[in-house]
Amino acid sequence: MKTEEIKRLTEKSVEAFILGLEVYNKPTIKYRVEGFSFFIVNAWELMLKAELIKRDISIYYKDKPDRTISLEETIRRIYSDKATRVRQNLEKIIELRNISTHYITEDYELKYVPLFQACVLNYANEMLRFHHIDISDYIAPNFLTLSVNIDPLTNQEVKAKYPPEIAEKFIQQTNDLEALEKEYHSDKFSINFKQNLYITKKRKDADFTVSIANQSDNKVTIVKDLKDPSNTHKLSYNTVISIVSNRLKRENIRIDYEKGFNSYILNLIMDFYDVKSNKKFAYKHVIGKLKSYTYSQQFVDFIVEEIKKNPDKFVASLKKSKKKS
Repeated sequence: MKTEEIKRLTEKSVEAFILGLEVYNKPTIKYRVEGFSFFIVNAWELMLKAELIKRDISIYYKDKPDRTISLEETIRRIYSDKATRVRQNLEKIIELRNISTHYITEDYELKYVPLFQACVLNYANEMLRFHHIDISDYIAPNFLTLSVNIDPLTNQEVKAKYPPEIAEKFIQQTNDLEALEKEYHSDKFSINFKQNLYITKKRKDADFTVSIANQSDNKVTIVKDLKDPSNTHKLSYNTVISIVSNRLKRENIRIDYEKGFNSYILNLIMDFYDVKSNKKFAYKHVIGKLKSYTYSQQFVDFIVEEIKKNPDKFVASLKKSKKKS
Protein backbone atom coordinates (compact mmCIF):
# COMPACT_ATOMS: atom_id res chain seq x y z
CA MET A 1 0.00 0.00 0.00
CA LYS A 2 2.78 2.41 1.00
CA THR A 3 4.84 1.56 -2.10
CA GLU A 4 1.82 1.99 -4.36
CA GLU A 5 1.02 5.41 -2.90
CA ILE A 6 4.61 6.59 -3.36
CA LYS A 7 4.59 5.36 -6.95
CA ARG A 8 1.28 7.08 -7.66
CA LEU A 9 2.51 10.41 -6.23
CA THR A 10 5.86 10.34 -8.03
CA GLU A 11 4.26 9.45 -11.37
CA LYS A 12 1.83 12.38 -11.03
CA SER A 13 4.73 14.59 -9.96
CA VAL A 14 6.75 13.79 -13.08
CA GLU A 15 3.70 14.43 -15.25
CA ALA A 16 3.10 17.83 -13.61
CA PHE A 17 6.78 18.67 -14.06
CA ILE A 18 6.73 17.85 -17.77
CA LEU A 19 3.49 19.80 -18.23
CA GLY A 20 5.17 22.82 -16.64
CA LEU A 21 8.09 22.59 -19.06
CA GLU A 22 5.80 22.15 -22.06
CA VAL A 23 3.69 25.16 -21.07
CA TYR A 24 6.72 27.36 -20.54
CA ASN A 25 8.62 26.38 -23.67
CA LYS A 26 5.65 26.67 -26.02
CA PRO A 27 6.02 30.08 -27.76
CA THR A 28 2.32 30.52 -28.55
CA ILE A 29 1.28 30.47 -24.87
CA LYS A 30 1.25 33.90 -23.19
CA TYR A 31 0.13 32.53 -19.83
CA ARG A 32 3.30 30.52 -19.49
CA VAL A 33 4.81 32.18 -16.40
CA GLU A 34 1.71 31.55 -14.31
CA GLY A 35 1.12 28.14 -15.90
CA PHE A 36 4.68 27.04 -15.24
CA SER A 37 4.62 28.24 -11.61
CA PHE A 38 1.40 26.32 -11.00
CA PHE A 39 2.63 23.01 -12.45
CA ILE A 40 6.17 23.15 -11.03
CA VAL A 41 4.86 23.83 -7.53
CA ASN A 42 2.39 20.97 -7.88
CA ALA A 43 5.22 18.67 -9.04
CA TRP A 44 7.28 19.57 -5.97
CA GLU A 45 4.37 19.02 -3.59
CA LEU A 46 3.69 15.52 -4.91
CA MET A 47 7.38 14.57 -4.87
CA LEU A 48 8.00 15.84 -1.32
CA LYS A 49 4.87 14.21 0.07
CA ALA A 50 6.00 10.92 -1.44
CA GLU A 51 9.30 11.40 0.40
CA LEU A 52 7.48 12.01 3.71
CA ILE A 53 5.60 8.74 3.22
CA LYS A 54 8.93 6.97 2.61
CA ARG A 55 10.12 8.35 5.95
CA ASP A 56 6.96 7.05 7.67
CA ILE A 57 5.81 10.62 8.35
CA SER A 58 2.09 11.20 7.95
CA ILE A 59 1.04 13.68 5.27
CA TYR A 60 -2.38 14.14 6.90
CA TYR A 61 -3.50 16.54 9.61
CA LYS A 62 -4.01 14.79 12.96
CA ASP A 63 -7.42 16.38 13.51
CA LYS A 64 -8.44 16.05 9.85
CA PRO A 65 -7.29 12.61 8.63
CA ASP A 66 -8.92 13.13 5.23
CA ARG A 67 -6.91 16.26 4.46
CA THR A 68 -3.21 16.39 3.57
CA ILE A 69 -0.87 18.99 5.04
CA SER A 70 -0.11 22.17 3.13
CA LEU A 71 2.80 22.49 0.74
CA GLU A 72 4.43 25.03 3.04
CA GLU A 73 4.33 22.55 5.94
CA THR A 74 5.64 19.79 3.67
CA ILE A 75 8.61 21.94 2.69
CA ARG A 76 9.38 22.75 6.34
CA ARG A 77 9.40 19.05 7.24
CA ILE A 78 11.77 18.11 4.41
CA TYR A 79 14.01 21.18 4.53
CA SER A 80 14.05 22.16 8.20
CA ASP A 81 16.82 24.72 7.68
CA LYS A 82 15.26 27.97 6.46
CA ALA A 83 18.55 28.96 4.85
CA THR A 84 18.52 25.97 2.46
CA ARG A 85 18.75 27.50 -1.00
CA VAL A 86 16.47 24.85 -2.52
CA ARG A 87 13.80 25.79 0.02
CA GLN A 88 14.28 29.53 -0.50
CA ASN A 89 13.99 29.14 -4.26
CA LEU A 90 10.80 27.11 -3.99
CA GLU A 91 9.22 29.51 -1.49
CA LYS A 92 9.80 32.44 -3.84
CA ILE A 93 8.08 30.61 -6.70
CA ILE A 94 5.17 29.72 -4.41
CA GLU A 95 4.93 33.42 -3.56
CA LEU A 96 4.77 34.25 -7.27
CA ARG A 97 2.10 31.60 -7.85
CA ASN A 98 0.00 33.02 -5.02
CA ILE A 99 0.07 36.67 -6.12
CA SER A 100 0.71 36.54 -9.87
CA THR A 101 -1.34 38.88 -12.05
CA HIS A 102 -1.63 37.54 -15.57
CA TYR A 103 -1.29 40.80 -17.43
CA ILE A 104 2.02 41.84 -15.89
CA THR A 105 4.05 38.70 -15.21
CA GLU A 106 4.45 38.21 -18.95
CA ASP A 107 6.33 41.51 -19.10
CA TYR A 108 8.47 40.55 -16.12
CA GLU A 109 9.26 37.10 -17.42
CA LEU A 110 13.01 37.62 -17.59
CA LYS A 111 13.06 38.57 -13.91
CA TYR A 112 11.71 35.15 -12.89
CA VAL A 113 13.53 32.89 -15.34
CA PRO A 114 16.67 32.58 -13.15
CA LEU A 115 14.51 31.21 -10.31
CA PHE A 116 12.56 28.94 -12.65
CA GLN A 117 15.71 27.48 -14.20
CA ALA A 118 17.23 26.74 -10.80
CA CYS A 119 13.93 25.20 -9.68
CA VAL A 120 13.86 22.87 -12.70
CA LEU A 121 17.35 21.54 -12.02
CA ASN A 122 16.70 21.34 -8.27
CA TYR A 123 13.64 19.22 -8.97
CA ALA A 124 15.58 16.83 -11.22
CA ASN A 125 18.33 16.48 -8.60
CA GLU A 126 15.94 15.97 -5.68
CA MET A 127 13.77 13.47 -7.56
CA LEU A 128 16.89 11.42 -8.21
CA ARG A 129 18.11 11.79 -4.62
CA PHE A 130 14.80 10.98 -2.93
CA HIS A 131 13.21 8.47 -5.31
CA HIS A 132 16.02 7.34 -7.66
CA ILE A 133 13.99 8.58 -10.61
CA ASP A 134 16.03 10.04 -13.47
CA ILE A 135 14.03 12.73 -15.27
CA SER A 136 16.06 12.13 -18.43
CA ASP A 137 14.23 8.80 -18.73
CA TYR A 138 11.05 10.80 -19.36
CA ILE A 139 12.26 13.87 -21.23
CA ALA A 140 15.41 14.78 -23.18
CA PRO A 141 17.91 16.76 -21.06
CA ASN A 142 17.91 19.69 -23.51
CA PHE A 143 14.24 20.31 -22.65
CA LEU A 144 15.30 21.17 -19.10
CA THR A 145 16.62 24.50 -20.39
CA LEU A 146 13.89 27.13 -20.45
CA SER A 147 13.40 29.42 -23.44
CA VAL A 148 13.72 33.10 -22.60
CA ASN A 149 11.97 36.25 -23.72
CA ILE A 150 14.89 38.70 -23.73
CA ASP A 151 12.86 41.91 -24.06
CA PRO A 152 11.69 42.81 -20.52
CA LEU A 153 10.19 46.16 -19.58
CA THR A 154 12.20 48.59 -17.50
CA ASN A 155 10.77 49.87 -14.21
CA GLN A 156 9.93 53.16 -15.90
CA GLU A 157 8.04 51.37 -18.68
CA VAL A 158 6.12 49.28 -16.15
CA LYS A 159 5.10 52.43 -14.27
CA ALA A 160 3.91 54.00 -17.50
CA LYS A 161 2.00 50.92 -18.63
CA TYR A 162 0.24 49.80 -15.41
CA PRO A 163 -1.70 51.31 -12.49
CA PRO A 164 0.58 52.52 -9.66
CA GLU A 165 -0.53 49.85 -7.16
CA ILE A 166 0.28 46.97 -9.52
CA ALA A 167 3.49 48.51 -10.87
CA GLU A 168 4.91 49.17 -7.40
CA LYS A 169 4.07 45.67 -6.20
CA PHE A 170 5.89 43.92 -9.01
CA ILE A 171 8.82 46.31 -9.08
CA GLN A 172 9.34 45.62 -5.38
CA GLN A 173 9.02 41.89 -5.85
CA THR A 174 11.59 41.76 -8.63
CA ASN A 175 13.91 44.12 -6.75
CA ASP A 176 13.79 41.66 -3.85
CA LEU A 177 14.68 38.80 -6.19
CA GLU A 178 17.63 40.67 -7.66
CA ALA A 179 18.94 41.58 -4.20
CA LEU A 180 18.66 37.99 -2.96
CA GLU A 181 20.28 36.58 -6.11
CA LYS A 182 23.25 38.87 -5.59
CA GLU A 183 23.49 38.06 -1.89
CA TYR A 184 23.08 34.27 -2.09
CA HIS A 185 25.11 33.78 -5.28
CA SER A 186 23.93 30.18 -5.51
CA ASP A 187 22.78 28.18 -8.52
CA LYS A 188 20.39 26.39 -6.15
CA PHE A 189 18.52 29.69 -5.78
CA SER A 190 18.85 31.17 -9.26
CA ILE A 191 20.64 30.63 -12.55
CA ASN A 192 21.08 33.83 -14.48
CA PHE A 193 20.99 34.28 -18.23
CA LYS A 194 23.39 37.12 -18.91
CA GLN A 195 24.45 39.10 -21.93
CA ASN A 196 27.48 41.12 -20.89
CA LEU A 197 28.46 44.12 -22.98
CA TYR A 198 32.06 45.35 -23.02
CA ILE A 199 33.34 48.43 -24.80
CA THR A 200 36.54 47.88 -26.75
CA LYS A 201 38.45 50.03 -29.22
CA LYS A 202 39.55 46.95 -31.14
CA ARG A 203 36.99 46.50 -33.89
CA LYS A 204 38.19 42.96 -34.68
CA ASP A 205 37.28 41.87 -31.11
CA ALA A 206 33.75 43.29 -31.29
CA ASP A 207 30.54 41.41 -32.10
CA PHE A 208 28.84 44.68 -33.02
CA THR A 209 29.75 48.38 -32.95
CA VAL A 210 28.30 51.24 -30.95
CA SER A 211 29.27 54.84 -30.46
CA ILE A 212 28.32 57.99 -28.65
CA ALA A 213 28.79 59.87 -31.91
CA ASN A 214 26.14 60.72 -34.45
CA GLN A 215 27.72 58.49 -37.11
CA SER A 216 26.55 55.24 -35.51
CA ASP A 217 23.09 53.70 -35.80
CA ASN A 218 23.54 52.11 -32.34
CA LYS A 219 23.46 54.73 -29.61
CA VAL A 220 24.75 54.15 -26.09
CA THR A 221 23.59 56.29 -23.21
CA ILE A 222 25.88 56.54 -20.20
CA VAL A 223 23.83 56.96 -17.06
CA LYS A 224 25.74 58.80 -14.35
CA ASP A 225 23.11 59.37 -11.71
CA LEU A 226 20.09 57.27 -10.75
CA LYS A 227 17.57 58.86 -8.41
CA ASP A 228 14.69 56.44 -8.83
CA PRO A 229 13.99 54.74 -5.45
CA SER A 230 13.25 51.58 -7.42
CA ASN A 231 17.00 51.51 -8.03
CA THR A 232 18.38 53.06 -4.84
CA HIS A 233 16.01 51.59 -2.22
CA LYS A 234 15.28 48.13 -3.58
CA LEU A 235 14.82 46.09 -0.42
CA SER A 236 11.60 45.18 1.33
CA TYR A 237 11.42 44.78 5.11
CA ASN A 238 11.62 40.96 4.92
CA THR A 239 14.48 41.05 2.43
CA VAL A 240 16.51 43.22 4.81
CA ILE A 241 16.07 40.49 7.44
CA SER A 242 17.05 37.74 4.99
CA ILE A 243 20.19 39.50 3.77
CA VAL A 244 21.41 40.56 7.22
CA SER A 245 20.82 37.03 8.55
CA ASN A 246 22.76 35.57 5.64
CA ARG A 247 25.66 37.98 6.12
CA LEU A 248 25.91 37.18 9.84
CA LYS A 249 25.84 33.45 9.15
CA ARG A 250 28.42 33.73 6.38
CA GLU A 251 30.79 35.71 8.59
CA ASN A 252 30.10 33.45 11.57
CA ILE A 253 28.82 36.31 13.73
CA ARG A 254 26.50 35.38 16.60
CA ILE A 255 24.40 38.00 18.29
CA ASP A 256 23.05 37.96 21.83
CA TYR A 257 19.61 36.74 20.84
CA GLU A 258 18.75 33.05 20.69
CA LYS A 259 16.43 33.30 17.69
CA GLY A 260 19.02 35.17 15.64
CA PHE A 261 18.39 38.29 13.60
CA ASN A 262 14.65 38.69 13.05
CA SER A 263 11.85 41.26 12.84
CA TYR A 264 12.02 41.98 16.56
CA ILE A 265 15.66 43.10 16.32
CA LEU A 266 15.09 44.99 13.08
CA ASN A 267 12.27 46.93 14.72
CA LEU A 268 14.54 47.80 17.65
CA ILE A 269 17.15 49.10 15.19
CA MET A 270 14.61 51.10 13.21
CA ASP A 271 13.22 52.73 16.36
CA PHE A 272 16.62 53.47 17.89
CA TYR A 273 18.11 55.03 14.75
CA ASP A 274 14.83 56.55 13.49
CA VAL A 275 15.50 54.79 10.19
CA LYS A 276 12.28 55.80 8.43
CA SER A 277 13.32 59.46 8.68
CA ASN A 278 16.73 58.80 7.14
CA LYS A 279 16.54 59.18 3.36
CA LYS A 280 19.78 57.27 2.92
CA PHE A 281 18.22 54.20 4.53
CA ALA A 282 14.48 54.35 3.83
CA TYR A 283 12.10 55.60 1.19
CA LYS A 284 8.41 56.22 1.80
CA HIS A 285 6.06 55.17 -1.00
CA VAL A 286 2.64 56.83 -1.06
CA ILE A 287 0.00 55.52 -3.44
CA GLY A 288 -3.40 57.00 -2.68
CA LYS A 289 -3.99 56.33 1.01
CA LEU A 290 -1.50 53.47 1.14
CA LYS A 291 1.96 54.03 2.61
CA SER A 292 4.90 51.63 2.60
CA TYR A 293 8.68 51.72 2.95
CA THR A 294 11.58 50.17 1.09
CA TYR A 295 15.20 50.20 2.19
CA SER A 296 18.66 50.67 0.70
CA GLN A 297 21.66 48.37 0.53
CA GLN A 298 23.41 51.02 2.59
CA PHE A 299 21.00 50.28 5.43
CA VAL A 300 21.92 46.58 5.36
CA ASP A 301 25.63 47.42 5.42
CA PHE A 302 25.05 49.79 8.33
CA ILE A 303 23.26 47.14 10.39
CA VAL A 304 25.99 44.54 9.83
CA GLU A 305 28.74 47.01 10.72
CA GLU A 306 26.96 48.09 13.90
CA ILE A 307 26.51 44.46 14.98
CA LYS A 308 30.18 43.70 14.31
CA LYS A 309 31.24 46.35 16.82
CA ASN A 310 29.83 44.38 19.75
CA PRO A 311 27.73 41.34 18.75
CA ASP A 312 27.68 39.90 22.29
CA LYS A 313 25.87 42.93 23.69
CA PHE A 314 24.19 44.40 20.61
CA VAL A 315 20.59 43.43 21.35
CA ALA A 316 20.96 44.08 25.08
CA SER A 317 22.14 47.60 24.29
CA LEU A 318 19.14 48.27 22.06
CA LYS A 319 16.75 46.95 24.71
CA LYS A 320 18.38 49.11 27.37
CA SER A 321 18.08 52.20 25.21
CA LYS A 322 14.42 51.47 24.54
CA LYS A 323 13.66 51.20 28.28
CA LYS A 324 15.30 54.58 28.93
CA SER A 325 13.15 56.21 26.27
